[in-house]
Amino acid sequence: MFGYRHAFHAGNFADVFKHVILVQLLRALHKKEKPFFVLDTHAGAGLYNLRSPEAQKVGEYRHGIARLWDTGNLSPELKDYREQIAAFNPTEKLGAYPGSPRLIQRLLRAEDRLVACEPHPSEFPILQAEMSGARNVSVLRMDGYEALKAHLPPKESRGLVFMDPSFEMDGEFDRLKSALRLMQQRWRHGMVAIWYPILHRAPSERFHAAVGQQDYPEILCAELGLQPYDSPQGMHGCGVIIVNPPWQLDSTLKRLLPELLEILKTGTQGQTRVEWLVKQAG
Repeated sequence: MFGYRHAFHAGNFADVFKHVILVQLLRALHKKEKPFFVLDTHAGAGLYNLRSPEAQKVGEYRHGIARLWDTGNLSPELKDYREQIAAFNPTEKLGAYPGSPRLIQRLLRAEDRLVACEPHPSEFPILQAEMSGARNVSVLRMDGYEALKAHLPPKESRGLVFMDPSFEMDGEFDRLKSALRLMQQRWRHGMVAIWYPILHRAPSERFHAAVGQQDYPEILCAELGLQPYDSPQGMHGCGVIIVNPPWQLDSTLKRLLPELLEILKTGTQGQTRVEWLVKQAG
């Protein structure tokens, strides 16, 4: 259960993809003055040293954030994301990558609040130390799925649940489907973003079909694929489903994802997808 450590993969193409979307969701929450709440269910260690033996062993960041770091003429949204990463790199050299709780915490306003959950016995104390002293942030050694029961609905009427499981255990898609049903009952109008890997096409397509049956007014799917999905073993792409997405996010992602693909692709057969799984009339 606790074999996965994100330090080996920090800053890879999947991190770039999901965190570009995360920044867009947080920016959308900024458009109203009322405070918002964020629950990060799979927070990880918070900040990753890209010069560490773990990061250097695999070097996945070289095909992820390192490519974006050195790219000029970015769209405003991708430039915004890169500026968030740059805030953790005081020199012009890329040496650190912030995980989701650090990115979220950086984009909290004075009245906003974050609960970050991490059950891993090695990762939790690192996250706790990393977030020590951060205003309006609670760090809990707690299973993210249990946190949905404990912290929803929040006292704030608006906000985001960000779910980024490692998929190291079988049945993760089933747990996510159950989590969506629970959130529909407890916080139907809250925004939810769920990341998933694409190793083969069939499991995520079955997940989409099940998600499409949920009683939500709008559910958007965004995907980035670097290789054909029938390629040999490996993670060929990944996706995020967004429940109750902000207005015009679909148009923004249709513009951003092809740009991101051009920066990150490893061959000539990459693909992007932005599609409504559920769309209310009108």
